[in-house]
Amino acid sequence: MILLIAYRVKGYINGMNTTSANNETAEHALVPMQSVGPVPIRGPELDADLMVPLASYESPVWPSTQRGARVCERAGGIVTLILDERMTRSVIFEAHSVVVVAAAAQSLSERLDELRDVASETTRFGRLVNLNTQIVGKLLYVRFEMTTGDASGHNMVTLAADRLMQWILGEYAGLSYVSISGNLCTDKKASAVNGLLGRGKNVVAEVTISRELCKKYLRTTPEALHALNIKKNLVGTSLAGGLRSANAHFANILLAFYLATGQDAANIIEGSQGYTYTDVVGDDLYFSVSIPNVIVGTVGNGKDLGFVEDNLKALGCREKRELGENARRLAIICGATVLCGELSLLAAQTNPGELMRAHKTLERKGS
Repeated sequence: MILLIAYRVKGYINGMNTTSANNETAEHALVPMQSVGPVPIRGPELDADLMVPLASYESPVWPSTQRGARVCERAGGIVTLILDERMTRSVIFEAHSVVVVAAAAQSLSERLDELRDVASETTRFGRLVNLNTQIVGKLLYVRFEMTTGDASGHNMVTLAADRLMQWILGEYAGLSYVSISGNLCTDKKASAVNGLLGRGKNVVAEVTISRELCKKYLRTTPEALHALNIKKNLVGTSLAGGLRSANAHFANILLAFYLATGQDAANIIEGSQGYTYTDVVGDDLYFSVSIPNVIVGTVGNGKDLGFVEDNLKALGCREKRELGENARRLAIICGATVLCGELSLLAAQTNPGELMRAHKTLERKGS
């Protein structure tokens, strides 16, 4: 059964709520939601079989992801882990000469412990782990990287960056303020820097599927799916000028997962930059997804909505755990679910007509 998420959208103008009893500007929005699974997750941090909620207007997302979960369950599960995590905010300073900004950049890298103490003044949950500097002429870009506990961390790291800017301007008289956001973060834009230096949680999920399972549940072979991944995802994306990305449709599953769990949906822009990697090992298909920018949290804005709270509880992401563990759990679930959807779509595309037949059956009404 398809469930409907109902929530009220209120209009705000210049920070004032325009909704009133006599002037109703709000409207009800319905986003179809359905749980798929069980998604079989195996790994050092999480070993569980979970029904995963996905909210989407694209009807084939559910049965396709469900098929991927089914074959992965029979294959023994999806090994999923997190390689790294950090949230970032870049700021810009300016000076009268490159000599000044170069000296400041060198000095800041040597004062990381002091900067950590300054950042800690703004949050009990975040910690500055590193910084990266870039110089363009007399401009200095500083990219702060922080762990942010169970929050996705956008506001946490921006607040810390604001305080750090004040401190730096007080310590380095030759620098002046330009912006609290310098686009080197990089927030909600396609870039190379996030894949290289990290933003969010770097998640990798993998599964090994036998030839028998490929034929029975995916109606394809390990060789056909591996060849398609090379020709479509790797070569096709390269021809298109893709940026640190080679996948079929990470964005579809990420958006559905983000909407269902109360995440900032715009983060699918950098989130969908990732790689599908395949190999034929003996008689089996090795299939993996690497998603370096999974930006999710289990606390913060949007998490108090009724359906979000219910979904996070059902996924076991509202339990009393060590700081950050609930958010890590959610990112792991997200990565495994993306694998299920990616596997099923690629399998469908190895067979002429299968993709369009599915869409016609599920989405095209009366035509």
